[in-house]
Amino acid sequence: MKDTGHQTRTSGFSRRALLGSALAVAGAGVGFAGGSIAATAGFPPDPRQGDAGQADSVSPLGRHQAGIETPQQRYATFVAADLQVVDAAALRDLLKDLSATIVRITRGLEPPDSSAFPPGADATTDFASGLPPARLTVTVGLGPRAFELAGLARAVPLRLRPLPGFAVDRLDPRWGGGDLLLQLCADDAQVVSAAMRALRARLPGFASIRWTQSGFVGLQADGSTPRNMFGQRDGTANPRAGSAEFAETVWALPDEPAWFTGGTYLVFRKIRMDTAHWDLTPRTRQDAALGRRRSDGAPLTGADEFDEPDLGAAKADGSPVIATDAHIRRVGGFPMFRRSYSYDYGFLTAMAGGSPDPLAAPDDHVHEPGTEPHHHGGHGSLDAGLLFCAYGNDPDAQFIPAQRRMAEADGLNRFLQHTGSAIFAILPGFGADGYLGDTLV
Repeated sequence: MKDTGHQTRTSGFSRRALLGSALAVAGAGVGFAGGSIAATAGFPPDPRQGDAGQADSVSPLGRHQAGIETPQQRYATFVAADLQVVDAAALRDLLKDLSATIVRITRGLEPPDSSAFPPGADATTDFASGLPPARLTVTVGLGPRAFELAGLARAVPLRLRPLPGFAVDRLDPRWGGGDLLLQLCADDAQVVSAAMRALRARLPGFASIRWTQSGFVGLQADGSTPRNMFGQRDGTANPRAGSAEFAETVWALPDEPAWFTGGTYLVFRKIRMDTAHWDLTPRTRQDAALGRRRSDGAPLTGADEFDEPDLGAAKADGSPVIATDAHIRRVGGFPMFRRSYSYDYGFLTAMAGGSPDPLAAPDDHVHEPGTEPHHHGGHGSLDAGLLFCAYGNDPDAQFIPAQRRMAEADGLNRFLQHTGSAIFAILPGFGADGYLGDTLV
């Protein structure tokens, strides 16, 4: 693996955090009190209590990791890192340390001590002191290259491989790939940032950060489907958490390696949305591009958001009510669980440059007939859009064919740029006496 200047870790590593890992997981009180929000994994809660308030916490323990079936939180940061370790034993050390840290910070407790800190330094920053956990979850995954480590070659999940290229891709290498993923979600952006800071401190010598992406979602007061940057409801066709359909769509299939039972795959895409162009497009054209009404999310052939689209319905002139290139027609029929977040980076990314520049020629698009000559005042260089997160147990039969159909012909393509891409195997959950990846390493 590439070394970027930190000491490469191998097996036999000892640190104070690992000496305390078993205590942090098994003896520090990782359960939660009545009235707390539990992950929906079906793993029994640990009844022991710590000294932190539990009314706003999600247990990190369970058959499956929290942060997938957990009701979506308002803020998220995704961190991808390149591993610098050389074997499975060193990866195990990192995963144990991350697990001990996750158990504590999701309960609002201070992270464990770390030998990576110099004498007199303190792992505590006080950045989030006094704040409740805000339903913080941390979800951890491994990318394809992670399984090239010594001792892991025979453990590769069957469907974990780099994603193929798609015709609509304008990928920036700065925003893709990665050996290790940390997905951090909470209802308080400061809690997310503090959690990222705590976990980042565990990486030196093990991994170097490759990219980060941060997003938000406006959760509707009535519990209805959230809206994306185009004002459209995003995730209408999701399977319901806790249902048999959810389990059949998301959790690892029986033919996967035994250690992967309870895991899943995450396809991550950074999708820039041309909001300036979209806002100048008539509502009828917007609805036609999606195949749903922006107002209520209902298909153009229905009255309610969750009505089944009638793809055979025709207008008086014989043309289809739902256009042949409508998004719901192109990608329908491929079950996935979407847990996406919007992002708005303003001009920051545009000013960062890079090659290739995914924001090149931002005003190169077709205007409606009769549009007066104009310029966009720089709005075309804004980087805002969607951090698309699709969980599923078979990317080859779920995301990949859906994305291929979208790339071929989709009414939304003229408003989108796919600029980042990655895939990860999300590790199974762990119990009170275990750690992330304990079935793997």
